[in-house]
Amino acid sequence: MSNLQRKINHRSKWPYLAGFLDADGSIYVRIKPRKGYRYGFQVSPSVVFFQSSKERRKLEKIRDFCRLGYLRDRKDGITEWVVGDRKSIQVLIKRTLPYLVFKRKQAELMLDVLERHRKVKSKEDFLDLVEKIEQFKVLNYSKKRKNDRYLVRAKLEMELGIKLNNPLAP
Repeated sequence: MSNLQRKINHRSKWPYLAGFLDADGSIYVRIKPRKGYRYGFQVSPSVVFFQSSKERRKLEKIRDFCRLGYLRDRKDGITEWVVGDRKSIQVLIKRTLPYLVFKRKQAELMLDVLERHRKVKSKEDFLDLVEKIEQFKVLNYSKKRKNDRYLVRAKLEMELGIKLNNPLAP
């Protein structure tokens, strides 16, 4: 066990990660157009921790200690620890949620989105999911989000030849 792992013992691991996530993390879901997907879009949830690439080794040790996700080095000198599979995201969020302060709403929203996504049975369900995902736009101050509910609705109606019930109000 490394010195860092001893400092972050099993009992303090989740509170420590909650603080790390609150300070240097992000919780979000992207909607990506994808051919071959049931409704033409991929729902891509992520929890990402950011750290200077100078501290990559320490981030590696924390990731290894938690056994979740993978590391990605960006060109701007930042290393990201990405947790992107649903099961790992649920574990991470459920364990850190009691200790989160700044990212609590995003964490709760993520759990709701993951549960709703699992239950999508119709185009209307999918559109409801997309509307729920749009709440991240406000919580995360996202300005670059391109694939919103209006684009998804238009694509579903045009490309899949369907007319959805309950038109969305602008």
